[in-house]
Amino acid sequence: MRKENISRTLEENYLPYAMSVIHSRALPEIDGFKPAHRKLLYTMYKMGLLKGNKTKSANVVGQTMKLNPHGEGAIYATLVRMSRGNESLLYPYLDSKGNFGKVYSRDMQSAASRYTEVKLEEICNYIFQDVDKDRVDFVPNYDGTLYEPLLLPVQFPTILVNPNRGIAVGMASNICSFHMDDVCKATIELMKDQKADLLPMIEGPDFPTGAYVFRDEKVMQQIIDHGTGTLRMRAHMTVHEKEQRVEITEIPYTTTIEAIMDRIIHLMKDGEFREISDVRDESDLGGLKIAIECKRATDYEQLIAKLYRDTPLEDTFSCNFNLLIGGAPMQLGIRDILLQWIDFRMGCIRRGIRFDVAVHGERLHLLQGLEKILVDIDRVIALIRETKKEALVIPALMEHFGLDEKQAEYVANIRLRHINREVIEARLDEAKKLENEIKRLEGIYRSDKKIQKVIEQELKKIMKTFSRERKTKLMDPPKVEIIEEEKAQEEDIMLLISREDYIKRISPAVYERGYEQRLKDGDEIIKEISCTTGYQLLAFTDKGDVYKLYLDELEESKPSELGIYLPSLLEIEDDEEIIHVAITKDFEGYMFFGFENGKVAKINLSSYDTVTRRRMLVGAYDTSEKLVGILSAPEDIDLVLYRYMNQKENVLLVHTSLISSKQSRRSKGVQVLRLGRHGKMISMEKREGNQLESFRANRIPSAGKQRKSYI
Repeated sequence: MRKENISRTLEENYLPYAMSVIHSRALPEIDGFKPAHRKLLYTMYKMGLLKGNKTKSANVVGQTMKLNPHGEGAIYATLVRMSRGNESLLYPYLDSKGNFGKVYSRDMQSAASRYTEVKLEEICNYIFQDVDKDRVDFVPNYDGTLYEPLLLPVQFPTILVNPNRGIAVGMASNICSFHMDDVCKATIELMKDQKADLLPMIEGPDFPTGAYVFRDEKVMQQIIDHGTGTLRMRAHMTVHEKEQRVEITEIPYTTTIEAIMDRIIHLMKDGEFREISDVRDESDLGGLKIAIECKRATDYEQLIAKLYRDTPLEDTFSCNFNLLIGGAPMQLGIRDILLQWIDFRMGCIRRGIRFDVAVHGERLHLLQGLEKILVDIDRVIALIRETKKEALVIPALMEHFGLDEKQAEYVANIRLRHINREVIEARLDEAKKLENEIKRLEGIYRSDKKIQKVIEQELKKIMKTFSRERKTKLMDPPKVEIIEEEKAQEEDIMLLISREDYIKRISPAVYERGYEQRLKDGDEIIKEISCTTGYQLLAFTDKGDVYKLYLDELEESKPSELGIYLPSLLEIEDDEEIIHVAITKDFEGYMFFGFENGKVAKINLSSYDTVTRRRMLVGAYDTSEKLVGILSAPEDIDLVLYRYMNQKENVLLVHTSLISSKQSRRSKGVQVLRLGRHGKMISMEKREGNQLESFRANRIPSAGKQRKSYI
């Protein structure tokens, strides 16, 4: 058997494949398109489908194969998604006729390509304008017989006005769409000030399927700055109490009619929705509609709250703005994407100006030759008549009038009927206009501000042409959801938490048998907690937030399983880290937060209790000072605080009954450890046993005592 070096195999085979997927298939570029989209749209542009009648989709698919080596199925799927009929895009690129399916339905499939028809939408005028005037680079197609654009010279940031999703090797992209006016206004503002506050202009996304998105300034700011963040969306429901019906007419972009109905039916069978007698899909040519028939005496407010909680009628959209910039994958926020787009568009305009100046220059050069012969037009005619051979006419004109070959060719080809005052004066006027136009274009070329003014005018025109109301409405998160839940019978469980943030729920009977728990290499169990399913887990993060996990929702694990990765389960952001985990049932007790400035905040656990089953609380503790310790306890405890100053360490033992408790989670705490001029608190721990009693203080603040040796 032949042995292969795995490192060499990965380097020679897998890495080229991975890079090919990233560059040639999965991630969009700054013009907002993946290669498959760009090839199809450019094919339709060359077919003349910006104007005129629609053509069969099969015709478009066949022509696109000249640029795209993939089969009919892959190309047609790309075409379907860009069509108006499918409703996948906020601003569709293709005007369509026929059945193209719906993005919000899993079962409504598109008709075959031979039955449907398409042409380019009006918005494509602003995607292809002057594409053949050297505004972008062109590259050979896969067999070298044709040329295609590497990017399209889009006149508006298409990357942000239409949703885009791609899964590459080792990375993925998930870009939501935003309202055209918001994106254009933000772009104009960034051209004036790159550090402009974009939050007032871009408050939230705008999805093709409408519905609602919750306002969340913190998440939106993160999306603007870093391109990551999770947004909560909610369906639009209307209650008709007389008909005993609830109608759903808009759903989150991330789900489908079938997923919603399957979930409702499943819960009806489990007895969760006793108020519902029937659920139907009534979608038709008028649009999406799910009808929920209700029984008499239904509490509609409570039913709607349960539907939002237990079904995909309320869902999340996780933003991950990965795209290719100059061939390199980057994760950028809205601000950086728009700045990159501005640079790209300025480059397109400069290239277009160079092309126009070159064309105008060639024409002006010919007219300048005409101007030279006007001093003696009769001599020109005589010279041509006296020349014996046609081949000698051009050299003769060049010699007698100082013309170059192109000018002489132009003069020689002038018809006799055009040698009159009217035509000649028109040509001279044209030369002056060309000179002025070249000067104007060169002035724009040399000035960034003038080019940005051109971009601003283009964006304002696009806003005026395509301005419309938002499809997705913004709403404030609900403060209270009135759901009276029947308490399920609590079960005894063992909770195991590892150093690498894996969590297991094990039945006590299995745990007592002493089975070896499977863990990742280098990981270890750091907490073993005996509790019931009625408890809640609070995970505090380094960003000052707390995430909740209701243990009755935690699936049971086997000793042979790794468990569940807690950050993924709680949907914690990638740049956020869990620093402390606490469990509670009745929210009695305290949280203790120690800060570098020597203060300790004692927060009542009850301040983390909520009426509804919320998953996350922002502002779990004060973040204005560096946190050096975090503890939880059901009652007052002894704390050990450590101070470092002048290369010496002081220790203070204090009982937390001396610290006043606060209900506000944002409390900055009270001064417990006196620091001196250059001191700082470096640690806070819970005292174990009876050690360190000699360091106890009965009053605060206190500097503690110097520790001469470690105990």
